[in-house]
Amino acid sequence: MFRIETQHGWWLVTHPDHARLAAAFAREWGNQQFRNPEPRTRVLRAIASHDDGWREHDASPSITRDGRPAAFSVEQVGNSLAFQDDRFAFPDMDLAAYLALRARTVRHVVGEDAYSALLIAMHTGKLLTRHLDHTSLTSHQLSLLNRFLREEDEFQQQLRSIIDEDAYLTAREKQDAVIEENFRLLQACDHLSQLACIAFDQPFHLLHPLALRDGGTTPVQVLPLAPRHFRLTPWTFAEPEMRFEFPARHVIGRSFSSAESLAETYNAAPIETLSILLSA
Repeated sequence: MFRIETQHGWWLVTHPDHARLAAAFAREWGNQQFRNPEPRTRVLRAIASHDDGWREHDASPSITRDGRPAAFSVEQVGNSLAFQDDRFAFPDMDLAAYLALRARTVRHVVGEDAYSALLIAMHTGKLLTRHLDHTSLTSHQLSLLNRFLREEDEFQQQLRSIIDEDAYLTAREKQDAVIEENFRLLQACDHLSQLACIAFDQPFHLLHPLALRDGGTTPVQVLPLAPRHFRLTPWTFAEPEMRFEFPARHVIGRSFSSAESLAETYNAAPIETLSILLSA
């Protein structure tokens, strides 16, 4: 879940809806400077599905120790995920449950397409190696994590073997450099969507340098102009201004006495539409 504080409560956005917003960015990605994603259908499927494992968890939102919705917010930006402090993690989810959630998404997608599954698996690997605070883990948790990473590395190799034999992919699309390029696009669209879903208000760069048509790469700076209105430099889309919509629920109340109370309020709230505006 993602949250945006309001005068009377919170906007809450689910992980799957955040991922669909990320895919909407990727669907429009590309212009004379930036390459379009290829293989298009498979890359878009990966981006749209990369957080589907959260669906069941987000259906019953939990609370932090101070009663706020347990969700990613502006306070977490730049902090590593840690499992001993519910400011950075979910109070009802330990490391084993988190790893199972991540694995579930990849295994679900692999039945549809190994290429999409590989991009999601790479995303999971990056989260667990670069964005997880390993110093917060006990020896048992480290052992659990290391075993998971070994198994996921083997699984990625299996997916690459399937991709190598896929007659529907071009030789270029199978190249490691192109797979890395598509992974970076997933990361960039995921990052931009995350920050839209929390109404982030500070300048930032998308996570990786992104592929250009001339074969080079460039970082993309994102400058907030107003709530959920950002300027991207250099510009990555064909049109000079793009508006995207995503669903959210507004819950009334700054804190809640229990997870059950929040869930009741959340489920009673209507699904509404928020928007994000991107400008050149």
